[in-house]
Amino acid sequence: MQLQSPAFLAGNTIPLKYTCDGDNASPPLNWENPPNGTSSYALIVEDPDSPKQTFTHWIVYDLPFTVKCLPEGVANKPTMPNGGKQGKNDFGKLGFFGPCPPEETHRYFFKLYALAHPLFLAPGASKEEVVKAMEGHVLESVELMGVYSKGD
Repeated sequence: MQLQSPAFLAGNTIPLKYTCDGDNASPPLNWENPPNGTSSYALIVEDPDSPKQTFTHWIVYDLPFTVKCLPEGVANKPTMPNGGKQGKNDFGKLGFFGPCPPEETHRYFFKLYALAHPLFLAPGASKEEVVKAMEGHVLESVELMGVYSKGD
């Protein structure tokens, strides 16, 4: 399985538009070659360089297996037009909140999980609830990492 964004290459700087210093829009993502048996997808976006703990910026789950991309600027609503659901990020809000490091360069990992079945969680689930529901049902995972620092 492969995950990429037309907005930035793996390991490169995430454009300003997709950060708290810009439009705070979610970047476009697309993926291909899921494993056989994939029923749904989940996506978790995290910053492991946050000073106190790994900081979660976006949680999406119950994306149907027929979905192979997320457009730029997904609305921060409980449910998505394609059938997916959004959880609460570590800002306590639904949907995407872009990179916003206090200082220095931080890494942001977009982790996509191919799942054997939907999670059947209500919208607004926490990362902990999503991770627990995925246990034993992850067929494959892939990640895309981008970096950002104030002034990039």
